[in-house]
Amino acid sequence: MPTKESVLFILKEEEGSYISGADISSRLSLSRTAVWKGVKSLREEGYEIDAAPRLGYRLVKAPDLLLPSEIRYGLSTKVLGREIYYFDEVVSTNDFAEELASRGASEGTLVVTERQIGGKGRLGRRWFSPSGGIWFSVVLRPKISPLDAPKITLLAGVAVADVIKEVTPPSAGEIGIKWPNDVLINTRKVAGILTEMSAEVDRVNFVVLGIGVNANVDSRDFPSDLHPGVVSLSEAVGEKVDRVAILRTILRRLEEGYLGLQRGEFGPVLTRWRDLCETLGSWVKVAMLEGEIVGEAVDVDEHGGLILRDVSGKERVVHAGDVTVLRKLPHS
Repeated sequence: MPTKESVLFILKEEEGSYISGADISSRLSLSRTAVWKGVKSLREEGYEIDAAPRLGYRLVKAPDLLLPSEIRYGLSTKVLGREIYYFDEVVSTNDFAEELASRGASEGTLVVTERQIGGKGRLGRRWFSPSGGIWFSVVLRPKISPLDAPKITLLAGVAVADVIKEVTPPSAGEIGIKWPNDVLINTRKVAGILTEMSAEVDRVNFVVLGIGVNANVDSRDFPSDLHPGVVSLSEAVGEKVDRVAILRTILRRLEEGYLGLQRGEFGPVLTRWRDLCETLGSWVKVAMLEGEIVGEAVDVDEHGGLILRDVSGKERVVHAGDVTVLRKLPHS
């Protein structure tokens, strides 16, 4: 653990009380000079730290940033987030994570940024990712069939939706999922998921799981074509949310679902996803690369495919596409 991080963790443990440089030095087996340099480095990152004669150091305030040290403090995961790459700005966390994965990055490697300038959505769309959000990607190396890879999107949706449900009051509205990868508050999008995979015919090389949460952003800042359909956590809650705490909790929930998938325990996740999904039971239009299909969304299969039933009763499974809920039912 880097010196500055060790010093930070001790300051955090003191919960705003002073601790002498000598005590920090003794606990970390470091020189007083090394402790001072650690404090100096933390201040340069934006931490507000008081220093008083005969009292020592006191952490006053942490910066509102998704810094690796902040994420690691109190992170209870065994795999996810053990290695973290942090950026003030990056083109796309998924692209950077994919490059790391192709060079052998370990499972659980986390890429997180304050803002993306070329964030990616489904079907090649741009994902608007300003400062104040939670934008991150995780490298996964699941020992599953490529056919089961879409389950990762489903378990991620459940993890994000459940965490958002925990931090929003009931008055914010219903938390739901729109197939395949949007998390909603009162039908407005608050988070999205993009899963990209490198695989052979019979095995997965790696998966890059990208997640974006509109945390402390103003939905009015979104492009005009997106604004009516989006919302932020801070708007739903009525005040700024703790982005680091939310990210840590999402990582923990993700890991629980992911390790369960590896053990073949996906059933409870699928049941929860069905409970959360606002698409099921509706007549929808699904836009795909090869065209459009209309039908009633009746279920999802074990691989995450959306099962549609047309007016004649014929069923078809769709594995990718953009869903629009229809206000008028099609005529037979």
